[in-house]
Amino acid sequence: MKYVVVIARSLVSLLGIALVVLGIFFWTGRALSLVPLHTQLGGLFVLCLWALAAVGLAGRDTRPLAFLVLVWSLIVPALGMMQLRLLPGSDHWVIQAVHLLVGIIAIGLGHALARRIGRQQAAASPPAPQGA
Repeated sequence: MKYVVVIARSLVSLLGIALVVLGIFFWTGRALSLVPLHTQLGGLFVLCLWALAAVGLAGRDTRPLAFLVLVWSLIVPALGMMQLRLLPGSDHWVIQAVHLLVGIIAIGLGHALARRIGRQQAAASPPAPQGA
């Protein structure tokens, strides 16, 4: 499980940065042809959050945060898919800013859960034997 957490956490970081950069490009009216890539990377980002949530739900101490990550990971793509229909016109920037904020919070929640899982796994593992 440790490797799943390390890989998922790393991908949350890398994908999160890529998604924010792409989002900024879109916001400024550039690279709009990369919207399908943003959608695919966003889907992979959410799958990484789900992997962390699944591992977190297995542990007693991490369960509440894992549930929050799971719920939040459903909000991110829902807002992303609906955002073009929300507040069209000159006020659309509000929805874009909310989507950015929801995504950044998702990155932070993923990292927080991965840290908590790591601490739980460290506490559960037996201490390393001391040299004689």
